[in-house]
Amino acid sequence: MENIILASSSPRRQEILKSMGIPFQVIMPNIDESSFYSRSPADLPEILAKAKVQAVVRSRPPKQVIPWVLGADTLVVMGNKVFGKPKDYQEAYDFLNALQGRSHQVITALALYNGRTHVTSVRTAVTKVTFSPMTDEEIQWYIETGDWHGAAGGYRIQGMASCFISRIDGTNSCVVGLPIFELYDMLKEQKYSIIS
Repeated sequence: MENIILASSSPRRQEILKSMGIPFQVIMPNIDESSFYSRSPADLPEILAKAKVQAVVRSRPPKQVIPWVLGADTLVVMGNKVFGKPKDYQEAYDFLNALQGRSHQVITALALYNGRTHVTSVRTAVTKVTFSPMTDEEIQWYIETGDWHGAAGGYRIQGMASCFISRIDGTNSCVVGLPIFELYDMLKEQKYSIIS
């Protein structure tokens, strides 16, 4: 199997690629994500996933062969409000307080660049997540775990936040940040086989 460049430092995305037996290396894209936030929330993950791929492709030396680059972006959206990664404890509290007792959407987009054909495929997955009502004490307890750091919406579904998630309509891997079905479908379409 050929090496894939993962344009993300997310340990969760790396774990999923490892579990699928896909060899990869991490190259962080140099983009300012906040400059894209004026776009529609529904379109933003796809735009950012493609921008991450393009940034990595542009950062490589001109004559270097780039076989595959995978970019991903995850957003938590409720109504027209985007819940990004909280900047501090208070914002994490505000996010969870807004999400508790309600449903929201987690949108994850993937972009896969094929260096041979110079084609970028895109797939988007959407999962609806419902939080049970949470007390102030429960929100503070969760924030104290530190699990909100670097997580869209201020929570990680694979961590202690699962104590408060009453329903998921869609896939867990979408919420984690790398939807497995969509990834496999893209790889198969681009003739990248993970079946040896």
